[in-house]
Formats: sequence, structure tokens, C-alpha cells
Amino acid sequence: VQLQASGGGLVPPGGSLRLSCVASGFIFSNSWMYWLRQQAGKELEWVSTITGDGYVIGYADSVKGRFTISRDNAKNRLYLQMTSLKPEDTAVYFCSRDRRTPQGQGTQVTVSS
Repeated sequence: VQLQASGGGLVPPGGSLRLSCVASGFIFSNSWMYWLRQQAGKELEWVSTITGDGYVIGYADSVKGRFTISRDNAKNRLYLQMTSLKPEDTAVYFCSRDRRTPQGQGTQVTVSS
């Protein structure tokens, strides 16, 4: 199983970013997928979940209305569109098949002016 998140970077408050995750080594279309994040010095936080066929299960209250999870099973890719970013969204973001465990290399998102 390989998961590689990308698309992070430095963005000012109020800005947007689109994270992408490429998956391999398993049947992606059969798998629920999760975005997780970990802020410096804090515990891992669940961000969002999507089913294998694209049904969105939900979002953390902290990101609801600002983040959108999606997937493209033909490309084995998972996405997280992030808008109206806040400094408290600064974290390393991971895609995962497990809600409690980050998998693969994450991508750093820094929201700062």
C-alpha cells in the first residue's frame, strides 16, 4: 500500500489550496478514504471521510463548510479542496485508509501572512 499526499504549501489566511493523494497497491475504488492532519505538538485530527463510490461521510466541525473531499477512482486519486484557510489549519495533512493512523508521506500546509 502506498499513499502520497501533495499540494501543500504556504498560503495567506483566506486563501485556498487543493491537496491530492495518489494511491497504489490496493483496490482504491473499494476503499473508504480519510484525510487526517497533525498540527505541531497536537494529536492527530480526523478531517474528512469519503466512501469508495464517492459518498461523503462527513467533515470535522473545524473544517465544515470550508473543505471538500472528493475522489477520482479512474486515477486512483483522493482530493481535499481547502478554502477560507485559517492559521489554525496549519498542519501536516495525510491521506489514509485508516481513520486513526496516517499512512504514507504527508504534505505540509502553512497558513500565514
